[in-house]
Amino acid sequence: MLKLSQIGLLVSTSAVAMSASFVNAAELEITVTNSTKGIYFTPLIVAAHNSDLFMFRTGETASSELESMAEGGDISGLSSVIGNAGGVVVENPADGILDPGMSTTFYLDSGTMGYLSLSAMLLPTNDGFVGLDSWAIPSEAGTYSAALYGYDAGTEANDELAGSMPNPPFITFGSGGTGVESTVTNDKVHIHPGNIGDSDSSGGISDLDNASHRWLNPVATITIVVK
Repeated sequence: MLKLSQIGLLVSTSAVAMSASFVNAAELEITVTNSTKGIYFTPLIVAAHNSDLFMFRTGETASSELESMAEGGDISGLSSVIGNAGGVVVENPADGILDPGMSTTFYLDSGTMGYLSLSAMLLPTNDGFVGLDSWAIPSEAGTYSAALYGYDAGTEANDELAGSMPNPPFITFGSGGTGVESTVTNDKVHIHPGNIGDSDSSGGISDLDNASHRWLNPVATITIVVK
């Protein structure tokens, strides 16, 4: 069954036992679904790694590589760190942005690696990301699923202003917002409180639309088939 880590996954696990049992699963079929109404995921990074590696830890300061991913969707730093340390990395399995309500399915050969992690920036946010932190890959074949939370990297104030976030053409921002926050209130990685937004497209406190850009956790589902 799924290991509940400190990230507080809401787990709905369905394990289908097979006759074989082994120390490490070699082949994983992974499906990630964006379960939000109006939040987009930047290119995903998914990695199998050992217990000495991790992408992020709640309650700890974000690495510079995590900061780059959470603020701008740049996964190259995390990929390099994990890959150079011997981890198995899958980059951008959705071939770009994962839209609200859409899924991507891909395969990962975990080899001798015992843990699985995942992250991608949430758009539009200042430094929010969807994450899976060091999930222990089961030794028993079967199908496992969980809900994934959105996290705040703690590296940038959540002002929700267009000038502080990437501006892709598929997102319509407002303007003239005064800013929801002006300073970082928690500089450690933590559960994201979600966007606040407002209904004023040319003023108010936020440049985000509360009818489409407001969200609450969880933000995604993951299903992992251990072969």
